[in-house]
Amino acid sequence: MKILRSDTLPEIIPIFPLPGILLLPLATLPLNIFEPRYLAMTRDALKGDWLIGMIQPKYHNKDSEVPDLYPVGCAGKIASFVETDDGRILISLKGIARFKLLEETTLINGYRRARVHWDPFNTDIHTKDASKVDREQLEVLLRKYFEMRKVNASWAAIERAPDAQLVASLAMQCPFTLEEKQALLEAPALGDRANLIVSLLSMAITEDLNPDATLH
Repeated sequence: MKILRSDTLPEIIPIFPLPGILLLPLATLPLNIFEPRYLAMTRDALKGDWLIGMIQPKYHNKDSEVPDLYPVGCAGKIASFVETDDGRILISLKGIARFKLLEETTLINGYRRARVHWDPFNTDIHTKDASKVDREQLEVLLRKYFEMRKVNASWAAIERAPDAQLVASLAMQCPFTLEEKQALLEAPALGDRANLIVSLLSMAITEDLNPDATLH
């Protein structure tokens, strides 16, 4: 397995389009790989950089084999994998860095690949994000949101989680729309992402309290 550095990230990577699935730098994403083309993609990645680019399609159309993609995704390195008796591969991706999609290249074994640009997000690797998070406001809104949605949560674990871990978990796991998840991915820094989550939670709470209200 190759050691990845910001200056040696590959120009072309395999991409895995999944709607509503978000990977963020330093976060972990478990995936159950079962389609033949993505099994091939995973095996090819394991022969090379262990790198897979997660990216959202702009729409989810079951009749479209090649949906348009959002312009920004996040690459993850395979941190662990297990092959099951029924032919699946269970992998865990650790977010490395976001990328800008430049153009798609030729298919290999049925899966999509793309030429990508890393420079717009080089701080994902080089710089520790020290932006501030209003933790008190976030937790107050989160508690209210979970109560209204009847979500059982371990508040002890939430309170212990570092800011970056909590914000990444909420961005990846809360049922936000494709567009909202994409905005969270493209947020410049941790503080911006946290502020956006606060706004999204506030809007969701308002909609739950006033389901017939029209938002302008």
